[in-house]
Amino acid sequence: MTDEWRGWQEAAETALYGDGGFYRRPEGPAGHFRTSVHASPLFAAAVARLLVRTAADLGTARVDLVDMGAGRGELVTGVLAALPAEGGGDLAVRTYAVELAARPEGLDPRVEWCAAPPPGARGLLFANEWLDNVPLPVAETDAEGVERYVEVRASDGAERLGAPVTGADAEWLRRWWPSAGPGSRAEIGRPRDEAWAAAVSSLSAGLAVAVDYAHVRGERPPFGTLTGFRAGREVRPVPDGSCDLTAHVALDACAATAGPPAHLRTQREALAALGITGERPPLTLASTDPTAYLRALSTAGEAAELTARGGLGDFGWLEHAVGPSAQSSPSGD
Repeated sequence: MTDEWRGWQEAAETALYGDGGFYRRPEGPAGHFRTSVHASPLFAAAVARLLVRTAADLGTARVDLVDMGAGRGELVTGVLAALPAEGGGDLAVRTYAVELAARPEGLDPRVEWCAAPPPGARGLLFANEWLDNVPLPVAETDAEGVERYVEVRASDGAERLGAPVTGADAEWLRRWWPSAGPGSRAEIGRPRDEAWAAAVSSLSAGLAVAVDYAHVRGERPPFGTLTGFRAGREVRPVPDGSCDLTAHVALDACAATAGPPAHLRTQREALAALGITGERPPLTLASTDPTAYLRALSTAGEAAELTARGGLGDFGWLEHAVGPSAQSSPSGD
């Protein structure tokens, strides 16, 4: 890390993925924050169910699962464990964990560890909280109404305004995140649009799903969302490699760039279509089978967390169907 001033995209790229960067640390992302994958095994079970449905849509018993931004392989591990119970016990599944960090010890040998999605995969590509960690430029409107790149110093996170935003970045702002006036900020999502379009295009057929903190045009936060996380706490974003650097995703822009057919909805809606609603078990079960009632109550609590308004349930699910399955509704509803 140096004290030179750089744009947020370059600074975050180094801080997160460079030598000694945050995402190359041995404890992995789970050592610092909790995603839906860590909240409950129900999430991996829902992804397993979606994989089974995708295979059925494709009319195949051989299917690929590509986990983008795989962390330490928690999601693929959970999906493989859940497949028999979700009707996928007879599927021949090839699993790919896409991650820049080194392969963790003890990972299921069936999982292929790779730095980029395999070309021509046929099945389900799932990106859970991947796009929010794709570094991107930050812009701020100055006192004269000119949108300028925000530059940052890695050592302490101090900021200053740099050159005016021009070219493709300026076009992106005009279309997707118009300025709210002097002092307002925006995160230029073009790198994420391109990353998502590339991920979708890696599939030869099947379904690509991005799950993330999200906002849409007309509801953009006027001062942006860039923040940091360390050891389970939100912290000031400093690109020195000591914390996660994340910003919410303009999923509507990603959807437009990757092209139709695309479907955008909340996690609450998507999981409901996969059978996860958070409904409490009937009280009558408590008297007829107390043990089953307690199990069902625990499951309902986990489902409620995954689908909660104001929490994980408000995450966006962007679904792109590719090839033969493109005419069917992604989650089977």
